[in-house]
Amino acid sequence: MSRYSRQELFSPIGPEGQQRIRDSRVLLVGCGALGTHLAEFCVRSGVGALTIVDRDIVEASNLQRQSLFTENDVAQVLPKAEAARRHLVGVNSDVAIHAEVADFNFRNAEKLAKGATLILDASDNFETRFLINDVAVKSGTPWVYAGCVASRAVCMPVLPGKTACLTCLLEDQPATGGETCDTTGIIMPAVLQAVAWSSVVALKILAGKTDALFCKMLSVDLWTGERSAMDASTPRNGCPTCGTHNYDWLEGKRATKHAVLCGRDSVQIEASGEFDFSAARERIAAGNKLSVENDFLLRASSEGLTITLYKTGRALVHGTNNVGRAKALYARLIG
Repeated sequence: MSRYSRQELFSPIGPEGQQRIRDSRVLLVGCGALGTHLAEFCVRSGVGALTIVDRDIVEASNLQRQSLFTENDVAQVLPKAEAARRHLVGVNSDVAIHAEVADFNFRNAEKLAKGATLILDASDNFETRFLINDVAVKSGTPWVYAGCVASRAVCMPVLPGKTACLTCLLEDQPATGGETCDTTGIIMPAVLQAVAWSSVVALKILAGKTDALFCKMLSVDLWTGERSAMDASTPRNGCPTCGTHNYDWLEGKRATKHAVLCGRDSVQIEASGEFDFSAARERIAAGNKLSVENDFLLRASSEGLTITLYKTGRALVHGTNNVGRAKALYARLIG
């Protein structure tokens, strides 16, 4: 029997649907709790190619719910995208797996999404989700919105031009001060529920069975049992994204240059203009602050904070959620 025989025996997919899956190219945005499970799902299901985009590194607190990572990944300070790729290449060598150690933003979004059959949302913030929505609607690429926090999970398929898009239902990102993994925590069942919904939606789209989709924004609280569903079967009249085709997120009009990361006492800093990684490394090393270095990044500690610097000049400052303090450390160490 073939590798995918059990999936092919499921009549709604069959050999024809499996071939469609094999011919697909999936872009996965985020490789945390949702992303690690979804990455493994894609590879075991037999997609043709998978690109994993993530800006973060593996840390010990991830191991409670992020299934692909190990203590060795933590010890090596590996970027999540690369750690996931290394584990997955041994699962299915027929899948072309690419790790993109980067922040998914308006500068690279269209390039990363080019040629994708499907985009899977495994991000942790609405700025990224609205950016995915812009890219998907502009290019006509289906995508799956998913999220989880505390004991709740949510999922919705988006078929540009046919169903509602994210802006149709939410209009804008929630006001600041809402719940995050950092403030409210998260339990594994909520992750698995979001993964299950996203995976089955992805299978339907990849196998060409979009008529079987439940075009609703589904939400469930696994602790209380509360459920809700918002109709997403048709676009909203006058929607600024899929109706009048204004792509403010993709054009950078709504972009934040520096961000406090969800679930982390960390701030992301983007480099301004040209960046010389070698010069930055020499400056940090000269101050005897360099503690970790690998093919992707270096890490240094100073003033009670830790900074992880990537070769593009992007940095994560750990130990604070104060953007001003993080920017000041970046300026002192890197310039």
